[in-house]
Amino acid sequence: MSPTTPNGGIIKNMATIRISEADAARDFAGLLACVREGTEVVIESDARAIAIVRPAGDEFRPRTLSESIALARKQAEDSGQELTMSPEFAADLEEIIRNRRPWNPSTWE
Repeated sequence: MSPTTPNGGIIKNMATIRISEADAARDFAGLLACVREGTEVVIESDARAIAIVRPAGDEFRPRTLSESIALARKQAEDSGQELTMSPEFAADLEEIIRNRRPWNPSTWE
């Protein structure tokens, strides 16, 4: 992948690539190849950053729902705002909890 400026120059700055939204969409596989190599990619629209894609690292793991709720409570407490949940989201969560089943991973090897 070769992210370029409008005049064709490659844009790199200390393991960071800045690329247009159109170029990112045109070669997303190439963008991900850069990220796998450790490069941070800033996706821009009209010279304004709209997304940053960077390697997740070995320490990355998805948050559990309880961790996400605890983080939301902490952020609400720190900001002095009240933590609220939309009624639609609350209903969806209740349905998920009501219908969950024990995890039974496949025995394929």
